Amino acid sequence: MSSVADCAAVTGAADHVGPIYRKIAVRLIPILMLLWVLAWIDRVNVSFAKLQMMDELGFSDAVYGLGAGIFYIGYLLFEVPSNLLLQKIGARGTIARIAIGWGITCTLMALVATPATFYVLRFSLGAFEAGFFPGVILYLTLWFPSDRRAKVFGIFMSSVALSGVIGGPLAGLIMSVLHTHLTLSGWQWLFIIEGVPTILIGIFCLFYLTNRLEEAHWLSPEERAAVAADLKRDRDLLGSRENAFGSVLRDRRLWAFTSIYFCVIVANATVAFWGPTVIREAGIADISAIGWIVSGASLLGSACMILNGFIADRTKRPLILCVLSLVAASVALCTMAIFLHSSARITIVAFAFALAGAYGAIPVFWQMPNRLFAGAAAAGGIAVINSFGNLGGFLAPYGLGMTASQTGDISGGLMAVSLVTLIAALGVAVTRRFFTPGAV
Repeated sequence: MSSVADCAAVTGAADHVGPIYRKIAVRLIPILMLLWVLAWIDRVNVSFAKLQMMDELGFSDAVYGLGAGIFYIGYLLFEVPSNLLLQKIGARGTIARIAIGWGITCTLMALVATPATFYVLRFSLGAFEAGFFPGVILYLTLWFPSDRRAKVFGIFMSSVALSGVIGGPLAGLIMSVLHTHLTLSGWQWLFIIEGVPTILIGIFCLFYLTNRLEEAHWLSPEERAAVAADLKRDRDLLGSRENAFGSVLRDRRLWAFTSIYFCVIVANATVAFWGPTVIREAGIADISAIGWIVSGASLLGSACMILNGFIADRTKRPLILCVLSLVAASVALCTMAIFLHSSARITIVAFAFALAGAYGAIPVFWQMPNRLFAGAAAAGGIAVINSFGNLGGFLAPYGLGMTASQTGDISGGLMAVSLVTLIAALGVAVTRRFFTPGAV
């Protein structure tokens, strides 16, 4: 068959299964988005709690930075086993276990009284949440072909930014209105109110999620057969890919992507865990106002993630979009550092662009390793990239906390993060050689 005929056949198949993929997306994406919103709210609500709990408990910036970042150590140690387990027992039980565990841990954060309990609970939160994000990435590859994933990933990952849209104002409201209610501080109510819903949604997932296409009885047999054929078409087009987990660990491409992702997460963790502090340092004292500013910046980040996903699917150029997003984040972080103490307006605008660029790079980044690995290599490889890459989430909060404690200012730390983000952009550009011409 000629190449023109091949394209026509593929297009026809895509048109035929389009409504089925929309049905799958409507079934799976909302619940996964809700969980990812809750995951990020429960992960970064400590950045708002910091505005009250540090004074009440006598914690230093260094204690906060270590506690915020140690989450990622737990993440690192438990992520690969969790993702390999998901491949064996399915997404339903794995995702439910993860959500219930992190919801309970978040609620227990209200009992923090010493640095030791702070560290233990933050570590435990990371250990429980480990596997959720890479598990969802792997899970969605079982339902959507590569030429539809960037859009789906972008919509799902926009939950990170949406968590800021919701979480910022909610945190400000809870901490302002409920402070001292029933003898509990506002930051304690924050952990309780934001932890309990996660437990309930985790229980719901046990009855709602479907492990794989063959078990999707909410699709007709004809619909399941059409999607299975289209997924096979996608696998055939992608050609031979690494499948064995042992082999992928020796693949230099895996460690290249892991190094890049480390730098990307340094930027993400900086805006997530230090955003409220940066806004306060710029001159905004009211907690509710800080919450709304974070919400507005997160809305921009959510739009950027979704838009990048749509453009990547249409243009087939995730690499270019990833580079542009990271360069924008680097410039914005540098701007934040320069104007932190001289212009609140410029600092807030720069924060919004830093958040949008750092978050917008994520969904298009994941399109690249997903085109190189399959099977156990994909399950383990995604987890390796995410877990070791997320060490950047430990380094950024801890490094900025140490900088703030020693110098009384985080401008130097923001400059360093800007440089790391630029390195990530250059690293992504270099990965072009891993792909066939025109593939990214």
